[in-house]
Amino acid sequence: MKLKSEGFASSLSEPTGRFTLGAYCASNGIPYQDTGLPVGVKTFIDYGQEFQRRFAPNLEQTNALSVRRSARGFDVELEHGQKLSVERIVVASGIMEYASVPDALTSLPSDVCTHSGFYANLRYLPGQRIAIVGAGSSAMDMAAFLKQQGLDVIVIARRPVVRFQTPLGSRSVVEKLRAPMTTIGPGWKSVLCTHAPLVFHSMPTAFRVDVVRRYLGPAPAWFTREAVEGRVPIITDATVGEAAMENGRVRLRIDKGHAEPLVVVVDRVIAATGYRVDVDRLSFLDREIRLAIRRDDCAPRLSMDFQSSVPGLYFVGTASANSFGPMLRFACGAGFAARRVARYLKATRIPKPYIPGVPSQQNPLYLKPDSAAVARRHS
Repeated sequence: MKLKSEGFASSLSEPTGRFTLGAYCASNGIPYQDTGLPVGVKTFIDYGQEFQRRFAPNLEQTNALSVRRSARGFDVELEHGQKLSVERIVVASGIMEYASVPDALTSLPSDVCTHSGFYANLRYLPGQRIAIVGAGSSAMDMAAFLKQQGLDVIVIARRPVVRFQTPLGSRSVVEKLRAPMTTIGPGWKSVLCTHAPLVFHSMPTAFRVDVVRRYLGPAPAWFTREAVEGRVPIITDATVGEAAMENGRVRLRIDKGHAEPLVVVVDRVIAATGYRVDVDRLSFLDREIRLAIRRDDCAPRLSMDFQSSVPGLYFVGTASANSFGPMLRFACGAGFAARRVARYLKATRIPKPYIPGVPSQQNPLYLKPDSAAVARRHS
């Protein structure tokens, strides 16, 4: 399997900007191009692991079971019984907690219906029939992969047409002027999203949420098109209206507007239906904390420095997209987020002890800016 993003847009963020994916490939004799040559998943994983060894060598991989408020700020309980007391927390929890499955499929047993994000844990038997629900990159990647394994695959897409990504290829000067290239794709809208996230932050909430929901929607990678089109049946303009177990298999009722519903019987269903940020799904955060987080369409509402309405609690990554724009849904947004958060944490004092019932400016977790440091930052 391969990354959808081009090589130049798949580098990880570090202060010098020198350890790019291209630099890693060059030093290891791995074929690489900024555009036009898909990046293998294994190559990207190996690059990520080398990146971690260089820039975060003391990383401890463990799960946080709970985060609660405390006199100092937060108490964090880790697996195996370890406990930490900290002043501030940056939540960078990725996307897996936000996996979204259509309501019609939620009643199916977990061993026959799985979100595409968990595909690596699945085992299929030759001859099984698999239904994939979705029209984006995950759906088509899964369809191509399972078809190559000899399985009978069918795709159910809500959209009337599956719009594959367009190969970039060589671009003329005029094309570059009409649609400048950015790390999230070509176009002046993408230029604004990548160069003006703070301007995006100042826009009305409804506008921001709508842009993040609509912009850069489902679009399978150009290099999967040949493996899918004409090889895998795709039912477009359709939704799963009902799903039920019947004699050990899954019976799906497929609704297509005003047309007669279709009935499809399969062995398993894969919901390649994306991710929807919802703070309530972060079960490691104490209920009191989750209730105190103000939302923009279920995502945390963040300050210009990525701080939530719970002082001392910050969110980066996909969870911050509704506040700063579509760029934050991708790895290329990490540089902006890291610089912004690190600069603010350095310029603010440690929160005071928690005093219940005290106004926010004197409150447990209120971060009073260091005026001299803030002045330097804006000079």
